[in-house]
Amino acid sequence: MNKMRVGIIGCGAIGAEIAKACEERLNRSFVLTSICDADSAKTEALKRLLKSGVKVCDTDTLIKDAQLVIEVASASISAGILKKCIAAKKDVLIMSVGGLLGNEGLLKEAEESGTKVYIPSGAVCGIDGLKAGGIGSIDSAILTTRKPPKGLAGAPYLKEKNIDIGGITKETVIFEGDALEAVKAFPQNVNVCAVLSLAGIGAAKTRVRIVSSPEYAKNVHEIEISGDFGRITTRTENVPSKANPKTSALAFQSAIALLEGIAKNVKIGT
Repeated sequence: MNKMRVGIIGCGAIGAEIAKACEERLNRSFVLTSICDADSAKTEALKRLLKSGVKVCDTDTLIKDAQLVIEVASASISAGILKKCIAAKKDVLIMSVGGLLGNEGLLKEAEESGTKVYIPSGAVCGIDGLKAGGIGSIDSAILTTRKPPKGLAGAPYLKEKNIDIGGITKETVIFEGDALEAVKAFPQNVNVCAVLSLAGIGAAKTRVRIVSSPEYAKNVHEIEISGDFGRITTRTENVPSKANPKTSALAFQSAIALLEGIAKNVKIGT
């Protein structure tokens, strides 16, 4: 069986985990051929970490060489990466899903062009039920995210609203709004609300609430969905990634599980 050639754009904590999985757990189906990152120090560090020789190159070269492009870089460039993959007729897995909100037309272009776009469920449970419920009608979708202060540090919203996240001493509601507002306010923190929006009733109708407390030790996502099918509630308590507390281990694990699903003939779950 011919292995699928993979290129990874973004060599941070999640990109490194996916790269290692390509060499180990997924090596019967995938071969990592190239990596790139705007930060050359990250690409060199990842290259040294990997066992096999991979090429460090620019984005356009990576897309040209790969059969499957994996974006793990930033919401600020993920839509641009998708656009380039559509033009090159290359399949793509998008991790920075927040960058697709407001650019949903690209998903329609991909559908029409035959480009396959893979979006992992990320650090939440319940996306399968949401998609099944959408066969009927969905009335509401609400996400409540609870993170320790360091998991929100550096978000544009905090600076805009002059919020000292390090000064929070008790459970505090930091943000309430729709999903599109949330991904702009916290681009590195709430990709899950983008996944929820794309799988469900859209960003404008998906409500998001972000809560923080110094007592929190985990990244917790609670989802409430109601529709003519009934009601779904989920609570996912994630251990923050040691390499990047803004994300969770389940986020990169969901991408690895999705890649395994691509390679398998037997598909389980919606």
